Amino acid sequence: MRRADRLFDIIQALRGKSQPTTAAALAERLEVTVRTIYRDIATLQARRIPIEGAPGLGYLLRKGFDLPPLMFTIEEVEAITLGAHLVQRIRDPKLQDAAESVLSKLQHTIPGELRSHLLSPRFLVSEGDTVRPDGIELRDVRNTIRDCRKIHITYRDEQDRCTQRTIWPIATLYYVDVTLIAAWCELRGDYRHFRAERIVESTILDAVFAAGSGQLMAEWMAKRTMQPQKPDERSAGRPD
Repeated sequence: MRRADRLFDIIQALRGKSQPTTAAALAERLEVTVRTIYRDIATLQARRIPIEGAPGLGYLLRKGFDLPPLMFTIEEVEAITLGAHLVQRIRDPKLQDAAESVLSKLQHTIPGELRSHLLSPRFLVSEGDTVRPDGIELRDVRNTIRDCRKIHITYRDEQDRCTQRTIWPIATLYYVDVTLIAAWCELRGDYRHFRAERIVESTILDAVFAAGSGQLMAEWMAKRTMQPQKPDERSAGRPD
């Protein structure tokens, strides 16, 4: 998380609270250390954000403080709201929490005349039927993609056969009915897609792979472009 985002989240966490919030509670919520929270609080106070309190006692945001409104059009608010509701279909708990957080931030920052379009949207998003995976955390997959770390998985195919794989995750593909992990598979020596719900077990390895300044992503995208495929097809487009 960027520090600017974390500072904003601290203000959001303190907003409207009638009782002090401890640094430990903020640290747990934002998944950082207590020392980091102390530094962030000091930074906000130095920027004249009216946060009162002290280490060991907790912190309060003085009533009456508000952030300047963000300027969005009605269409932009509806686009953000629709996107946040669509995220609920993909069965990724952390992204779902993040989508709700986005809507909460907007609710407190956009002008009042736009707030009704956020709170009572004029559309309905149906529930998706993607199966939530048990053998791997999608948040871990996103982290390994960013960190270029390998994952060892036990994978069950459509014939119920299990294989052991070490994969280099490149991207996560979210469809209405399935979530795929695009990766280089060391066993097959080629790009493969793995259905997240068919991963029985997974271990994030310390071993890293060379991202090659996006070379893997470029090769994977080129292969998909040359051989357009649906999510249930083989090679770079089929869950292996």
